[in-house]
Amino acid sequence: MAIVSTSSLRPLHQSSSFPKCPNFSDYSRFRPRLHFSSLRLSSSAIRATAAVAVEPDLGTQQNQKLEVDLFACPVCYEPLIRKGPPGFNLPAIYRSGFKCKRCNKSYSSKDIYLDLTITAGLREYSEVKPTGTELFRYFNMAQEYFKPAEGGILVDVSCGSGLFSRKFAKSGTYSRVIALDFSENMLRQCYDFIKSDDTLLTTNLALVRADVSRLPFSSGSVDAVHAGAALHCWPSPSNAIAEITRILRSGGVFVGTTFLRYNSSTPWIIRSLREDLRLMKSILHDSTYVQRSRQNYIYLTEEEIKDVCTSCGLTNYSSKVQQYFIMFSAQKP
Repeated sequence: MAIVSTSSLRPLHQSSSFPKCPNFSDYSRFRPRLHFSSLRLSSSAIRATAAVAVEPDLGTQQNQKLEVDLFACPVCYEPLIRKGPPGFNLPAIYRSGFKCKRCNKSYSSKDIYLDLTITAGLREYSEVKPTGTELFRYFNMAQEYFKPAEGGILVDVSCGSGLFSRKFAKSGTYSRVIALDFSENMLRQCYDFIKSDDTLLTTNLALVRADVSRLPFSSGSVDAVHAGAALHCWPSPSNAIAEITRILRSGGVFVGTTFLRYNSSTPWIIRSLREDLRLMKSILHDSTYVQRSRQNYIYLTEEEIKDVCTSCGLTNYSSKVQQYFIMFSAQKP
């Protein structure tokens, strides 16, 4: 069992323009205490060691308070307890600390985003980060799909540079917008764009690092999920869509865009050749394919995308195809 040392409590990046998270001195009752436990996740064989647990200090400052937050623990999905200044914006979230009472695990902002991955705070464990994704200009179409979610909470998964996240936030259509990605570089790039627009810093917008297959939200707590040009980048699209379905409330909407392996107008001979190539790749077990490089994207067909959505419990599926690019929508009953 890995032991989390106190050296993992390193200060936040000094380049940030926000004040640091609440300072825990050696004499404060809000002093971190180490607890050690482990959780085996059969789906990914990750052994997550409980990180530093923060005990709440009843003598908090006047501008800080304890509250149950929108965000949930990525390990057990219990709502996190938040300590810090009120408000749902980048400065307030940056200065807040988050804790799961069940797992006794704490989360805080790193650089400019809130890290809500299972491996948050671990020094010895690391994973390959996914490459960035390109977002496309289908904002108006997405807004039409999201009509039933107006005034609710929207999560932009695999947000990349945050093109759609920023547009969703500036539209004023949603009560909260969460720009979520697993790539730290993408989140930093997203923040660079945000800080160039003063109106976005105080908008109901949060940057969160999380895994699309372990979304840190309680079941049925989100009104809309957007995934722009992302589906083909996910290691398991079916797992990700099942997780998206879990966090959507009844009536919630999922909108996604991706590239197709082929479309309905592709000649049968081309389809056959591509299927043969796909089969050959699955049979060959040399190091080229075993390493599961992030560049080995998973391109689905129109029928496969619909099947995955419906098998995960989504209904009212619809799609629009332009050559090899598809935009689709589905709703949780």
